[in-house]
Amino acid sequence: MKSFFRLALLALVLLLVALVSALTAMRFAIHGREIAMPDLLGKTSVEARRITEENGMQVEVERQYYSATIPEGRIVSQLPPAGTLVRRGWQVRVAESLGPQRVQIPDVTGQSERAAEFNIRRRGLDVGAISRMPLAGVAPDLVVSQSPPANASDVSTPKLSLLVAQAPPPAAFVMPNLMGQTLGSVLPELQAAGVHPGVVTLAGQTGNPFAAPAMVTPQTAAANTIVSQNPSPGQKIVAGAAVNIEVR
Repeated sequence: MKSFFRLALLALVLLLVALVSALTAMRFAIHGREIAMPDLLGKTSVEARRITEENGMQVEVERQYYSATIPEGRIVSQLPPAGTLVRRGWQVRVAESLGPQRVQIPDVTGQSERAAEFNIRRRGLDVGAISRMPLAGVAPDLVVSQSPPANASDVSTPKLSLLVAQAPPPAAFVMPNLMGQTLGSVLPELQAAGVHPGVVTLAGQTGNPFAAPAMVTPQTAAANTIVSQNPSPGQKIVAGAAVNIEVR
């Protein structure tokens, strides 16, 4: 009986040893290729690339910032930060210093978008985000605002974001029911809404069903009654649209 318990205890010990060994091997397989992220702050881009390549990593200069304290070409920030455990092959994203701001920020407000982009780039700056907004009374495609403003100092990045005017959308309304009314009575209402009559045809003017309907002008058919319209009542239309009408 004692031999049985001794064997069982021995088997249990061996099982625990095998389990610990398996867990250790698994941990080594998972974390064996991990490495602490080196400190790249203050290094040049060339030095940062050499250090990361020596550690089996990749580096990407993602952004550039002006800095009055860090010399041009030096790393000002990194992600992940130094000391973080990462796997080999990890990509390190860094920001590079451009040194103190030396470029004057131009005033591009009032210029067309294309001219503003040209003037920004020829000064060695980049175009950032471009937003567009419908503005009444402002010609479309004109820059109405910029960030940073003209002649700004202590700018963080060499980019200008622009706000560009665009034409307001045309007025929209629901197509009324014109049927049963005379063409002459609805013409002023259509014109006041910014809509104009399109093709005006006379219904039932031919015995041949395959023949084209007779076309008339709104003036000659002004007293005729409307029997069909396109767009149909209830449809959404915009100012400037044409309404095709059939009268009799």
